[in-house]
Amino acid sequence: MDETSLRLDGNACAGLLREVFVHDMTAARAACAACGAVGQIGRQHLYDYPHGPGAVLRCFACENVLMVVVHIEGRHRFATQGTAWVDVQADESGQH
Repeated sequence: MDETSLRLDGNACAGLLREVFVHDMTAARAACAACGAVGQIGRQHLYDYPHGPGAVLRCFACENVLMVVVHIEGRHRFATQGTAWVDVQADESGQH
């Protein structure tokens, strides 16, 4: 089977993304891409919020920038350049 026949566009995962981003993301776990430390988002060090234009989350272990969240012109922009992965607990029904 040709791999292109399996490919959809990103709109096909709209339902999955809606399920993930309604959760309390401070309880989600993330791995630092620099040192490998794993911890809840709520455990990471937060800088520049609410006094700046956004939030900078740094690794609790090594201070690597994990995530930047900015609210500008009615939009939220996320950059997760220092995060290896984020793990969100599924609800009790086993759904994401």
